[in-house]
Amino acid sequence: MLDFFTIFSKGGLVLWCFQGVRGPAATAPVNALIRSVLLQERGGNNSFTHEALTLKYKLDNQFELVFVVGFQKILTLTYVDKLIDDVHKEFRDKYRNEFQQKGALGLLNGTFDFKDDFMRLLRDAEESSKVRAPTVMKTFEQSLKSQKTVKCMIETRGEKPKEKVKNKKNKGSKKDGTEAVAVPSKASAADKQLSAAGDKEELTKDEILQKNREEFFRRHMKAGEKSRSPKPDAQKEKGKKPRVWDLGNSNAKVLDYSNSATNGSAEACPVEEFDPDMALGDKNREPGRLYDLEYESDDEAEEEKVVQNPSKPSVKKGGLGGMFGMLKGLVGSKSLTRDDMDPVLEKMKDHLIAKNVAAEIAVQLCESVAKKLEGKVMGTFTTVTSTVKQALQEALVQILQPQRRVDVLRDVMDAQRHHRPYVVTFCGVNGVGKSTNLAKISFWLIENGFSVLIAACDTFRAGAVEQLRTHTRRLNALHPPESHGGRTMVQLYEKGYGKDAAGIAMEAISYARNQGFDVVLVDTAGRMQDNAPLMTALAKLIAVNAPDLVLFVGEALVGNEAVDQLVKFNKALADHSMAQTPRLIDGIVLTKFDTIDDKVGAAISMTYITSKPIVFVGTGQTYCDLRSLNAKAVVAALMKA
Repeated sequence: MLDFFTIFSKGGLVLWCFQGVRGPAATAPVNALIRSVLLQERGGNNSFTHEALTLKYKLDNQFELVFVVGFQKILTLTYVDKLIDDVHKEFRDKYRNEFQQKGALGLLNGTFDFKDDFMRLLRDAEESSKVRAPTVMKTFEQSLKSQKTVKCMIETRGEKPKEKVKNKKNKGSKKDGTEAVAVPSKASAADKQLSAAGDKEELTKDEILQKNREEFFRRHMKAGEKSRSPKPDAQKEKGKKPRVWDLGNSNAKVLDYSNSATNGSAEACPVEEFDPDMALGDKNREPGRLYDLEYESDDEAEEEKVVQNPSKPSVKKGGLGGMFGMLKGLVGSKSLTRDDMDPVLEKMKDHLIAKNVAAEIAVQLCESVAKKLEGKVMGTFTTVTSTVKQALQEALVQILQPQRRVDVLRDVMDAQRHHRPYVVTFCGVNGVGKSTNLAKISFWLIENGFSVLIAACDTFRAGAVEQLRTHTRRLNALHPPESHGGRTMVQLYEKGYGKDAAGIAMEAISYARNQGFDVVLVDTAGRMQDNAPLMTALAKLIAVNAPDLVLFVGEALVGNEAVDQLVKFNKALADHSMAQTPRLIDGIVLTKFDTIDDKVGAAISMTYITSKPIVFVGTGQTYCDLRSLNAKAVVAALMKA
């Protein structure tokens, strides 16, 4: 039983609606469909789930209409797809002239009496699903087993069982009183098999034995050549010797920094002397500003050279042939079909995968563009390629622009007004740059006048605390207390290794509240998405401390792995959370963006999976190499040939 069926324009005007059962109106689920699917260019799948309802929809791009049907997701209604196709066709045919003649005014002033037609189509669809008779089980006489004789099932001692033939036609070709002749599938297998019926033109037994013997020796000689390997002249000495570095120190006590600092006190972290230009990079930057990510396209100069004299090359190359070549591919006021778009979409899909977009995401993006353009009437001088490319660019920009923008500085100031620290937790897999980009974000916050407490909750990796301690010393050297009225702008809170990370984070937040810190940055240990115990510990840390922002740190080098990482991180946070509404990932930090040139597909994959924004982009090794995402720049790099 259907809950509702509605027809509305892409402008938001409801043309006709059917309410099947008494209950909540269709407004909330349809609005959720518009926000989450239609506006976000995620139309690769024609099904959408909202709470207890399943919504299926169909787009009419020629008249800009949307057909939506909703029903309870616990029901399995096989006729829904047929119903929505029939309603779409009937509604178009009935009101086609009104749409073509009056256009938008026809939608505003028109009256659409479609109830009787819809009820007829609904009855037909329900009856068609009932008409299908259940599949009848085969009788024994109809099975292949009944055609086998007792003689063919008897095996003689010492005789090899006959090989099964893959061809279905040869399986049942057995005649009464005679044995079947095995039909070999390959030419090489014909020399090895014997015919049980004793055909006239077969080899003698001696010749067959001789051939088998030669084949055996041939295989044995090949296997012996492969297995031969040169023996090493001398065996390596067992055991592992420690490596001694030329500039190293053999005294382990000199390298022990475990007791050099406690809780980030200014006395315990002496100011380190180093070149500030090396740590800052750009000298002409504006302090505290987060610049947008930029991408310079190399195609502009080439396009200018081509446009300077476009007519001469075409005349020289082929006269009229060049003119017809220019006109080839023009659509010419016709509606686009799936057959027209399939070759272009296939090339676009391969291009996206080559640019590091996950294969699954690339398929869904192309499917969404196809549904958006199918049936749309194109202009006279418009090619299919340019139309599909333009639609794909618009979809990519829409995906990269988040539904909710994360403004960290505004949220920190809001937390200041409530006299509490703003807590940010960083999580991700091993080696993606969590600690390094945490230091970059700390520098950016300090330059905006906020004090930072770094919580060293990576109690597993060797050197994790020492790495944060080094960053703390360098940040204090760049922003000494004398420049901020005697206030220490960054401190480290650490309890060593092997401790409970959730407990350290809770103590750090309490310490920051008492000492008046503005921001707490919680560094966590890297963990693989398949490690259940570590994912449970991360969910516990987030559930207990309830941070204001949970950032997933991912590198721009990954392709299909980005989908697996984000899906499993979100799933683990939801499964292992103790709260009724689990806390999931709020944003993404995309690192190592300077190493990928124009293969920027990881940004698309991550935002498509989570629908969360990319808050920061790491572009280098200095503290200033932090950018905000520019959607148009990323799409320009992605679409570059």
